[in-house]
Amino acid sequence: MTDRLPPLNALRTFEVAARHLSFKDAAEELSVTPTAVSHQIRGLEDFLGVELFRRLTRALELTPEGEALLPGVREGMDCFQEAVAKVRRMKPGARLRVVAPPSFAARWLMPRLWRYSEREPNVELYLRGSIKAIDSAAQQSTHHSGDASMRRGRNRDVPQVWIRYGHGKYIGVRTDRLFEPEYTAVCSPELFKRRIPLNKPEDLRHFALIHDETIPDRALRPRWEAWLAAAGVHGVRVAGPHFSNSGLAISAAIDGLGVALLARQIVEGEIASGRLVAPFDVSIRCGFSYYIVSPENVADTPQVVSFRDWLLEEAGER
Repeated sequence: MTDRLPPLNALRTFEVAARHLSFKDAAEELSVTPTAVSHQIRGLEDFLGVELFRRLTRALELTPEGEALLPGVREGMDCFQEAVAKVRRMKPGARLRVVAPPSFAARWLMPRLWRYSEREPNVELYLRGSIKAIDSAAQQSTHHSGDASMRRGRNRDVPQVWIRYGHGKYIGVRTDRLFEPEYTAVCSPELFKRRIPLNKPEDLRHFALIHDETIPDRALRPRWEAWLAAAGVHGVRVAGPHFSNSGLAISAAIDGLGVALLARQIVEGEIASGRLVAPFDVSIRCGFSYYIVSPENVADTPQVVSFRDWLLEEAGER
């Protein structure tokens, strides 16, 4: 007769806690409370009759027993994930609707989608860019999604998920954080060939500063004033053209119209290709992040699970 195994959920919690060496960080990944993580670990320790962690004042460390258990648990979890992925592999004709901010869809998502298509060739993807995927101050104060279709998710035949840029506090949906943009100054390399040099942040006083007004509320936008303060520069007039979305601001920067304050993650392709340069190692954040938002009625469908897991891997969150 085989020995009784511990609960799978407790083993999964142990693997995550051992990876982070933090109950708090493990709780964030598992979308539970730190107390719940602690209870799962304590239950597993009681089941095995050994301590798995040393609970220090401000840290955790694995005991020898925990170190011995971890490789086998990780291998087992990998096997479970592979088996589940095979079962969940979509049949031909599976469909998924994705709504995202236009610039995110064009600049961050599109260059990566070929990897998802190779991974899930049977999924027919419908991608729509929409400014409704960008939060406003009103949504921030009410903590609602502001769009009923985001909570409904269409239907299970064609599930719909959102990639939102905002505060992340949405009701009636599963919310997974992708990343928080870091805004930095970028420009065309052609600007370096002009008579006026751009060698230090103070030199920006000689250039037009491009303003990205993608976020509807002025108070919530990344501001040149904040970036200049972070760079230790004062007295620079932040004059220059204003554009209603990041796509236009990116094009203006590429065409040499001036220096733009843009999310480094969104323009990383342009920087890698040499179409844009980031001359200064200074960045700021505005408090908004990108989130994948899965309505409750479709959050566990194979298409949504597969796309969400892939997005998190691409964003470096898994």
